Amino acid sequence: MARIDFAFGATDKLSQACQTALRQYLAGQKMVVFCSDAARLKAFDAQLWAVDEAAFVPHVMASDSLAAQTPIILASENLEQVLAQAPAEAWLMNLDELCPPTVGPLTRVLEIVSDEESDKASARARWRAYQADGHDLRSHRLG
Repeated sequence: MARIDFAFGATDKLSQACQTALRQYLAGQKMVVFCSDAARLKAFDAQLWAVDEAAFVPHVMASDSLAAQTPIILASENLEQVLAQAPAEAWLMNLDELCPPTVGPLTRVLEIVSDEESDKASARARWRAYQADGHDLRSHRLG
């Protein structure tokens, strides 16, 4: 089973997700970012380009030919296939309102939760689903 870390209290979910991706990249951690909402994933992609004036976060869509060599992979579909091709030590960051369709062989999943009521409600539903599947759940408060 995977360890699922919920980070509660983000003022802006996508901005916090970008900061998390930057920190993980600088720490040498490979990551797959999943969101079935292509528009939200595109907004995340755009924000990654401007996350920090002095930093570059290398990332590509999962369908890109450079995906195997890129530390941050963005996926909106075919998650099982994407995770099968990801390194075993990669982490999954879920930006979707639902649990990802699979966590595959990965051992860590990150969930960023904003202070918006609708986001907190969907996070509670994801928490219960992960719990029912037997995952190791951890809760963190941001800020």
